[in-house]
Amino acid sequence: MNLDQKKLAQSMRPMTEFDLLPIMQIENEAYQFPWTQGIMSDCLNSDYYCYVYSIDNEIQGYIIFNVVLDELHLLNICIDPAIQNKGYGHLLLNWLIDFAHSKHIKTLYLEVRSSNHPAIHLYETSGFNEVGCRPNYYPAKKGKEDALLFAYELL
Repeated sequence: MNLDQKKLAQSMRPMTEFDLLPIMQIENEAYQFPWTQGIMSDCLNSDYYCYVYSIDNEIQGYIIFNVVLDELHLLNICIDPAIQNKGYGHLLLNWLIDFAHSKHIKTLYLEVRSSNHPAIHLYETSGFNEVGCRPNYYPAKKGKEDALLFAYELL
């Protein structure tokens, strides 16, 4: 584990209900079609893994995922738009991959909007591979948008 990963690990903690207000502010700034507070709350109250990333006790990002047997499904990953494009997304994905290794996960999956080129670049440069497409998966301003399905195989 390098210095950045150690620092990140110290800055990650489980999400709580008290975190929902700052998380929703980030979610609404980051996405054109954000999750609702109800969805976030449902994730917290289910068996999903919900973590926040903070700098100086201020939430700067979060990650939500589900584990079923030996598969992990990344549901939401977000960095505050004010600090995007500085490597924090890669750090969160590396943290997730380390988590998956520790739980003996074999495959990580995620969906991403086909138009979200920065996220696609992040996933590809982090070792994810496109394995499929879900047509008309996401809401869009004019109808629906395809989701690209990505996978990361842990050996």
